[in-house]
Amino acid sequence: MPADPARARFVGLLLAAGYGRRFGADKLLHLLADGLPVAVAAARVLRAACPDSIAVLRPDQTALAERLAGEGLRVVTSAVSTIGMGHSLAAGVRASADAAGWIVALADMPFIAPATVRQVADALRDAARTGHAQAIVAPALGSVRGHPVGFMTGWRDALSTLQGDAGAGRILKAHPEYLRLLAVDDAGILRDIDIPGDLG
Repeated sequence: MPADPARARFVGLLLAAGYGRRFGADKLLHLLADGLPVAVAAARVLRAACPDSIAVLRPDQTALAERLAGEGLRVVTSAVSTIGMGHSLAAGVRASADAAGWIVALADMPFIAPATVRQVADALRDAARTGHAQAIVAPALGSVRGHPVGFMTGWRDALSTLQGDAGAGRILKAHPEYLRLLAVDDAGILRDIDIPGDLG
């Protein structure tokens, strides 16, 4: 934990290595109504609250890597991310192992309000100030947890060794006592893009 919690470094992790086969095309480069590719819109939302952000991609996603690097994200490639989201998350955490915590966002969720991500970031800073190294925070609409999810540094080892497609879900299921839900009025925290119909 940093000596000065006010200077704690939190890193945004944009998980963007999925194939999105159900969409029928490269959904992360698909243009939204405002002309931005899906993943670029999600990246801008994340960076609005967490300027220090990393995008985790497959090595073959060169076009997306260029776009996200142009948005100011550091790009980390992970060949094993094809096996599942857990590998992507682990790669992002290992690439920022000195962080005080992470805000984990999904590249196919571009409709989250920047204010929601700021709430998650602020909750992590509160945890740093109070010494809660194992805090987990996430927004919730009613009783339903959404994204992004914030993890304090106490979860570094667990996150950096994740495998498979469950992502951090297994940590949340195993340790609900550490999870703090932040009530938000933001339907975007539950809205991901799997098929073209999800864009409407």
